[in-house]
Amino acid sequence: MSSADSPIRILVADDHPLLREGLAAMVAGQADMALVAEAENGEQAVQAFREHRPDITLMDVRMPTMGGIDAIAAIRAEFPSARIIVLTTYRGDAQALRAIKAGASGYLLKSMLRKELVETIRGVHAGHRRIDVAIASELAEHRADDELTQRERDVLSQVAAGGANKEIATRLGISEETVKSHVKNVMNKLGASDRTQAVVVALKRGIIDI
Repeated sequence: MSSADSPIRILVADDHPLLREGLAAMVAGQADMALVAEAENGEQAVQAFREHRPDITLMDVRMPTMGGIDAIAAIRAEFPSARIIVLTTYRGDAQALRAIKAGASGYLLKSMLRKELVETIRGVHAGHRRIDVAIASELAEHRADDELTQRERDVLSQVAAGGANKEIATRLGISEETVKSHVKNVMNKLGASDRTQAVVVALKRGIIDI
């Protein structure tokens, strides 16, 4: 167990300086924690992890250059025992599932940082998995759903950007009939009655970003 003599060593990765400052202040207020490094994108986070080998990494999902989920996968591939807590403003279950599959040990909404961050750090450091209750319930609700394939997500992202089937086919190098087939499959998987509803559901659940 960590003490003031051997604190939990923490790396913070987020592209917003004010949030990093806030996290640093919260960590500084705990006798059993110490901030050892900061990063403002995924590539820096991977490099900082190699250099400092922190006990806990706090990782934002959306960052420039390399996003948080890719950074988690890269760190865990090199350091399988890494303990990483995802910080996000987005509660979509699909994004949470991708983070967990990449190797995240915790998933925390930024709106809950003040209430739950310190205990989440201690819990994950002790070997537990900590996922925000609201996100956990959404994961449970959709656990039996068929996951969209990468190509289906690509097509849906193009639909969200306003692309017609012919334009999407040209951009992705596939036939218009294939695009129609993917759109139909997406609508079935998401329980959507039309393309617009499919986009709305996908954005809410974090399946695609715009």
